Amino acid sequence: MRCPNCQSKDIGKIGTHQYYCWNCFVEMTLSNGKLAMHQVEEDGTLSSLDDLFEDSDLQVGS
Repeated sequence: MRCPNCQSKDIGKIGTHQYYCWNCFVEMTLSNGKLAMHQVEEDGTLSSLDDLFEDSDLQVGS
């Protein structure tokens, strides 16, 4: 799997269906074959980045 944001393969699994890109520091959650992208803020909250990507960019296995 490659990060849709930076195309890096440096991705780690941090939970069930949750991944983290160590290159661009975004968190990804896999649900129903689609990734949800989030930026981790300084206070630990997550901000959605999904509106920055096309639906086809977030599909896994296509």
